[in-house]
Amino acid sequence: MKKVHLAIVVASVLAHFAYLIYLPSGGFLALRWRRTIWLHVPTVCWGAAVVSLDLPCPLTALEQRARTAAGMEPLPESGFVGRYVAGVVFPANRTGIAQSLAFIAAAVSWVALAVQRRPR
Repeated sequence: MKKVHLAIVVASVLAHFAYLIYLPSGGFLALRWRRTIWLHVPTVCWGAAVVSLDLPCPLTALEQRARTAAGMEPLPESGFVGRYVAGVVFPANRTGIAQSLAFIAAAVSWVALAVQRRPR
């Protein structure tokens, strides 16, 4: 049974990383594949809500439960970002700046998409 819970931990970590990559880059993918913007818009909205309203992330909750069931150490209070990202991908005390840059990248991609759609 521990293997199942370990697999859930791994899957939630991979899903988290995929989400964190897609949030700043998904709009740029929509420049090539326009229909994907309908996936990117809720992705950015959810990310903005989690950051601004301090909502709990369901992937973090899933990972936390699976880690406990697998007999692993719990995530730190800072959650997924504190465990896997902060201090590795960017300096640990710069999470807010990293979040801002991700949302700025999404906004830039949406502006580029709007400019691209404008009739010539």
